[in-house]
Amino acid sequence: MKQKYLFIFSLFCFLIVATPAIAQESDRAPQRTEIPIDGLSIYPNPVTGGKVYISSTKNQEKMIEIYNVLGKPVQKTRLRGREMDVSSLTPGIYILKIQEGKAKATRKLVVK
Repeated sequence: MKQKYLFIFSLFCFLIVATPAIAQESDRAPQRTEIPIDGLSIYPNPVTGGKVYISSTKNQEKMIEIYNVLGKPVQKTRLRGREMDVSSLTPGIYILKIQEGKAKATRKLVVK
């Protein structure tokens, strides 16, 4: 009786180990829907003076959304130049979502 259970247990273990893993394969690579912003530059980062400068190759009008690390929106602004006031933000880490025309980018911003 003991040998019978031992045999069944060893057979079960063998089937678990010997069975190949089955993975779902995809024929297509995921498509990137976000068009990057050419020459995007955000400085200074970390921000210490309450001003951050955002520039790009085209320097068109930008829509900026700032989120805290919990994903809560804290500021939304339309940037026509390069200088953005962030003096109202408390020190911490934020996520910038920037849109310039159809191009979009997401960056981290540290405010000290």
